[in-house]
Amino acid sequence: QVQLVESGGGLVQPGGSLTLSCAASGFAFSFYAMSWYRQAPGKERELVAAITRTGTSTNYEDSVKGRFTISRDNARNTVYLQMNSLKPEDTAVYYCYARRTLGGPGEYWGQGTQVTVSS
Repeated sequence: QVQLVESGGGLVQPGGSLTLSCAASGFAFSFYAMSWYRQAPGKERELVAAITRTGTSTNYEDSVKGRFTISRDNARNTVYLQMNSLKPEDTAVYYCYARRTLGGPGEYWGQGTQVTVSS
């Protein structure tokens, strides 16, 4: 059974930090590029950060560059999103997304975790 389980969301004050985790199971994690998306109320889902299956390359949405860091541990089948200097506009549901980039198609979504930045 394929699962992507996000954790680490919550309420944080502006300027604070959170680390999101996404634990994968039921598929060959190292075959998949991983991404974090977010969706704020009334807005479309947007890509926040992505990392290749080997972890050698990353990319970020402009508004989070220098504040967020995506990383992965293929031995633990987990991808992380370290979020620093959080702003109220970072408030959203954050989703983990897996896209197969080796050996054929495949994609999976997590169920999401809420991040709220507010004083």
